[in-house]
Amino acid sequence: MKQFKNNKNYLLLKNWWDSIDLTNYEKSFFNREIISFNQQLFRLKEKKIRICVYGKSGVGKSSVLNSLLEQDIFKTNIINGTTREIQSELWTLKNQTLSSIELLDSPGFDFCNIKFSDKFYSCINHSDLVLFLVSGDVNRNELNKISSLIKEGKKIIIVLNKIDLFNKNDLKEIIENIKSKLPKDLNIPIILNNKKNLKNYLTKIINQYGEIFLALNSLQLADKLFLKIKEQRLKRRQKLAQSTIGKFSTIKASTVALNPFILFDVAGSFTLDTALISELSKIYGLKLKGESTRKIFKNISINNLCLGVTQVGVNFSFNLIKKVILLSAPFTNGLSLLPYGPIAIIQAVIAVHSTKILGKLAAKEIFIRSKASFMEPAIMIQNMTFNDPEIFNHINIYFSNRNLNNDFVSFLP
Repeated sequence: MKQFKNNKNYLLLKNWWDSIDLTNYEKSFFNREIISFNQQLFRLKEKKIRICVYGKSGVGKSSVLNSLLEQDIFKTNIINGTTREIQSELWTLKNQTLSSIELLDSPGFDFCNIKFSDKFYSCINHSDLVLFLVSGDVNRNELNKISSLIKEGKKIIIVLNKIDLFNKNDLKEIIENIKSKLPKDLNIPIILNNKKNLKNYLTKIINQYGEIFLALNSLQLADKLFLKIKEQRLKRRQKLAQSTIGKFSTIKASTVALNPFILFDVAGSFTLDTALISELSKIYGLKLKGESTRKIFKNISINNLCLGVTQVGVNFSFNLIKKVILLSAPFTNGLSLLPYGPIAIIQAVIAVHSTKILGKLAAKEIFIRSKASFMEPAIMIQNMTFNDPEIFNHINIYFSNRNLNNDFVSFLP
């Protein structure tokens, strides 16, 4: 069953990625992110989980890894900051459904001279499980790092190391104090590193949730990449949409101002508005037929009464005045034509303003519809079923921060 679910998640994610048509500019702009995501996609397919040990300098990250491996693989020293770059080693556990477990040793986040800092943070972000090591009560800096990892959607296990420095009562007090500083709705495990306690716990948690952690992290990384691509595209489309709205505003302003015939004016405005919506739909990648375009225009006009009145009622009134002025011109020796110019200018200003309003509303409507026609990684995550409430709460925290930090309405015209 686990293997079936893992394969299903991989195929969903692979099909999603294949469906994204990236431009050459996007491929170049997001080159590093694309390579990292493809590596994660490969790990998902091959069931290769990545576990990173993270924490400040001097908490014993390398020693803990050596203890898990039962070999002195990672360099240790009494001097803080011995580890200056990411190092990895495969860890073999019996009776695992995963094909491999990669352990990552990382420099202390408080160590200034970190080699390849971009690679360092990328490895942390692409880890499916983070062992956050502490050697006592957490300080503000450590708490900020834990909070940041939670917001990024990382699954965390806090490992309390160097416990031989404390008596039983001190350890109990430290654990209670750490728990009081962590989010109340997220049950983050705090594991004591004594004898084989950590190894036994990790063996159990990896066997039970390893594939879920791998799939969930893969989907979250896909979601983050999608949001970056989406933001870049919306910024570019915003400029195109603003230019298009400006062009149609100018055309309508000149048409309305110069045309004295009411029926032709209303019909012309309607034609231009539907053409504007059609152009905006092309910009935002949503192919609309004529009927759908007219339906959007109708919905916007009904839901925004002021816009509808401006488009029809006000223009009708001004055109009526213009017609009276033209008809009365022979009887006033042309004096009645004097107000024609200002009225035409007022109509042009109203036409520009109403077209801009229509364009902004149409762009928002089209954007919402284009989202519904595309399967986002976030939808895949929401469709995943989890029996464990801890994982469910973990996802909710990720989504609450995702929605808070990604309000794309600001990128609409």
